[in-house]
Amino acid sequence: MRRISRITVAGAATASLALALSACGGTSTESSSAGSKGGDKGLAIAYDVGGKGDQSFNDAAFAGLEKAKKEFGYQTDDVEPTDGETDADKEQRLASLAKQGYNPVIGVGYAYAAAVKGAAEKFPDTTFGIVDDSTVQAKNVAGLVFSEEQASYLAGVAAAKSTKTNTVGFVGGVDIPLIQKFQAGFEQGVKDTDPKVTVLSQYLTQTAEEGGFSSPDKGKSAAEGQIEKKADVVYAAAGLSGQGVIEAAAANKVWAIGVDSDQYSQQALAKYKDSILTSAMKDVAKAVYNLAKSVEDGKPETGIVRGDLKSGEVSLANSNPKFADDTEVQDAIRTAKEKIVGGEIKVRTS
Repeated sequence: MRRISRITVAGAATASLALALSACGGTSTESSSAGSKGGDKGLAIAYDVGGKGDQSFNDAAFAGLEKAKKEFGYQTDDVEPTDGETDADKEQRLASLAKQGYNPVIGVGYAYAAAVKGAAEKFPDTTFGIVDDSTVQAKNVAGLVFSEEQASYLAGVAAAKSTKTNTVGFVGGVDIPLIQKFQAGFEQGVKDTDPKVTVLSQYLTQTAEEGGFSSPDKGKSAAEGQIEKKADVVYAAAGLSGQGVIEAAAANKVWAIGVDSDQYSQQALAKYKDSILTSAMKDVAKAVYNLAKSVEDGKPETGIVRGDLKSGEVSLANSNPKFADDTEVQDAIRTAKEKIVGGEIKVRTS
């Protein structure tokens, strides 16, 4: 397998991240130009709950697709999830893309685990990728995973240094192990920085079918509840629902911390940007692009491919000038990052 600015670990690790998700949408967009070498089409991605336009996780995957399309000059496809879909529906979607000649085919989100496993067995000559899952063990599958807890720790440092009320909040979309990593890292970062700061943590739903990742109204309501309890920095790891958290923060003139993408810089959130302190990012775009490049180079990535602070694939955004120019906060974050990368700080995942 190819190393492309990533930490690649051969084989697959065990984890337990099984959940059937539902979502809204059902459209597909396709762009075509010259075919990739070998006569195959290029990269195709199938979105997670929330779909394109979430200003977060899915949009980051689309950015990786767009970069690959521009660089390699090939045909791509990106497909939305459908309401109430099953694992079989997801597998059929991936298999259809592979049958059409797309390679690689990436499921965006751990909900595609069963689907990727099934499709990979049917199309052994196609490389499949799955974002945020390390459980699929197959010779033609790459598990694109991240150390989200590390970026969340830095977000906790930023929150503890920025709060004036000594109360901060965490809003998770769905109470599952993946999102618990965000919570654990954030809470540890806050407490290691200032034990006197209280962290209010809340999950929107127990299952994704209830809309935890796709309901801005739920995010807004949760954030408003935390703000009423004096939280003046609120961190959301909730997909599309996080937009509601950011809206609530802006309306109440407190700080929001975004997730996955640099939400301060996103056009759809421009009217709230002055309330977005920073974002705990994971470079899904780079992971998607790197897998496409490895296939194009004839050396497909497989096994577990992990991005972390050391590789630069999780990080904290510095787009907000008030945040970037705060020397005290930046020094604290820099010190914490060095200790995490050096192994002095072990960040919890639960």
